[in-house]
Amino acid sequence: MIEVEELTRTYGEVTAVSTLSFRVDPGEVLGLVGPNGAGKTTTLRCIAGILRPSSGHVRIAGHDIETDAVAAKRRLAFVPDEPQLFEYLTVVEHLRFIARLYGVDDAEPHIDELLRELELDTRRNDLPESLSRGMKQKLQVACGLLYSPAALLLDEPLTGLDPGAIRRMRETILARARDGAAIILSSHLLPLVEQLCTRILVIQSGKAVAVGTVAEIVASRPELEGRGLEDVFFALMETSR
Repeated sequence: MIEVEELTRTYGEVTAVSTLSFRVDPGEVLGLVGPNGAGKTTTLRCIAGILRPSSGHVRIAGHDIETDAVAAKRRLAFVPDEPQLFEYLTVVEHLRFIARLYGVDDAEPHIDELLRELELDTRRNDLPESLSRGMKQKLQVACGLLYSPAALLLDEPLTGLDPGAIRRMRETILARARDGAAIILSSHLLPLVEQLCTRILVIQSGKAVAVGTVAEIVASRPELEGRGLEDVFFALMETSR
């Protein structure tokens, strides 16, 4: 569903992402992890079509993000790490606007369901200025989920959420995977990544350091046997310098 082939993105003489290749099939949750500056957000922005790859290809449900951009972008949702909302639209007006943009039929029941699921129903008529950071994040996620995208890109979606909201967001993400969405989740919360993700892609300086399940990564590195994702991550960062 998400195919990334030899993706490279440069900024002048700086290479942010280098020859990165991977795929995410329907129902999978791929954890994208790496230190600050590793190229995670650049990778997601290239997949979403916000940044143009310097070379390589990205396909969403078979549609090339550059040559067939409209078809590709209609199948994906990108939730950035900072909420980007319209100042003068209420919570429910944001969702109605997205419904019109994506041609969602019979949108109101879906909107009501999402507001309940993400615990925004009592704030449906509020403007963004009155929302907490966590509520803004949940509204942004709701906008991404409204049209049931086949590919879901989440950049630090748990930032600003309290423990209860994190738990419910985790269930929301897993429910979309069970419904067949291909999901990429970028997060520094490694224990949650380990709980949520079927596979992990570890990147450092824009290059893949390891990819696979935690068990597969450990099996390829006998010295990591018996360790969890957090220990594996730090060991990989140390050996990839």
